Amino acid sequence: MTQLPLRKVDSALYKLIKAEQKRQQQTLTMIPSENHASLAVLQALGSILTNKYTEGYPQKRYYQGNEYYDEIELLAIERAKEIFDVPHVNVQPYSGTPANAAIYLALLQPGDTILSMSLPAGGHLSHGHPKITMTGKFYNCVHYGVTKEGLIDYDEVLKLAKKHKPKLIICGYSAYPRLVDFAKFAKIAREVDAWLLADISHIAGLVAGRMHPSPVSHAHVVMTTTHKTLRGPRGGMIMVTRKGLRKDSKLAQKIDKAVFPGLQGGPHNNNIAALAVALKEASKASFKNYARKIIQNANVLATGLQERGWQLISGGTDTHLLLADMRPFEVNGKVAAEAMEVAGLVMNANAIPYDPAPPYRPSGLRFGTPAITTRGLGVQQMRQVVEWMDQVIQIIKGRGDDTQGLYQTKALRDIARQVAKLGQEFPVPGITEE
Repeated sequence: MTQLPLRKVDSALYKLIKAEQKRQQQTLTMIPSENHASLAVLQALGSILTNKYTEGYPQKRYYQGNEYYDEIELLAIERAKEIFDVPHVNVQPYSGTPANAAIYLALLQPGDTILSMSLPAGGHLSHGHPKITMTGKFYNCVHYGVTKEGLIDYDEVLKLAKKHKPKLIICGYSAYPRLVDFAKFAKIAREVDAWLLADISHIAGLVAGRMHPSPVSHAHVVMTTTHKTLRGPRGGMIMVTRKGLRKDSKLAQKIDKAVFPGLQGGPHNNNIAALAVALKEASKASFKNYARKIIQNANVLATGLQERGWQLISGGTDTHLLLADMRPFEVNGKVAAEAMEVAGLVMNANAIPYDPAPPYRPSGLRFGTPAITTRGLGVQQMRQVVEWMDQVIQIIKGRGDDTQGLYQTKALRDIARQVAKLGQEFPVPGITEE
């Protein structure tokens, strides 16, 4: 087998990776579900740990040669238990949706009712879209939404829970910019004797950094992805709380069996090692400062954009995430996202509550601050980003769903050059010459 580096073995792929490095460096990643992993996380992810098959759990493997893999997985587990103050953690899920599927497998029977936020209101596909997801096909999914002001109506959630008697209630979202009142959800779950799952995939880093209330004393099970505000590799993590164990003393074993052998084979050991690194980073005081700055930067964006006439769903943000209604500018979210990308500002189109537009041409633009805060951008740079974002919208105002000529628009490309210049001052972590 060759021992030559990637640039020698596969020059085509090497060039594509280098091109992507350049793209990340010269643009600002503002999709709230994305972040930049550290060099140490990337080194663990790209290590020889990918070579081993470790089906099973520590000290209970089906193959030999797992001495060090057991130690690595236990290290990740213990770090997660300490950071989130939980008695049991499974770090093997490949990502968030498989982790949620494992939780459903452990807690529910086909046809049981799940109560979760609807996708247009800010929920997630894995929480049960009725037409196109496994969850929606296997379970009876009932959805709550938000008020016209974009906020969760907890009284309405209670009414739906009493009416439909769900076996599982889910709180946790992909496009909800406000704090979640986990205590209120716990009270609702108690009234109907339902399991409560807190999906904190978006806010896990904020919870770890003590900038968002923790669901651990309220929910029975907590799930998170590991690559958003937690700033680790792409993966998933399921946490069983003390409250969960009080409801069912065998809950931890049920969760573990649902992950393996219920849904998965051997875990991805390099991902688990990279997660262990990310969790060590998240235990530091510097990470708490990072979480604080994420929210500070998001609020600067919110204030600056509102001063320029932008309509933000719910009127602002308490977290890392913002959602703007593009209809006042007579342009849809897809056109706005593409124009922002031409200008070097990478965001995504997203549905807004009560959106009259179709999902592939939604009215909203979703953006956030985890990745740009990782790069070191602060209040001063946020004010400049606000100016650029508003310039983009003024350039494309009135386009409707017309994307023709966007990529040739000189004014947008002029902004992109300014963004790239700023990017040079704030290098993307983890990018090396090799």
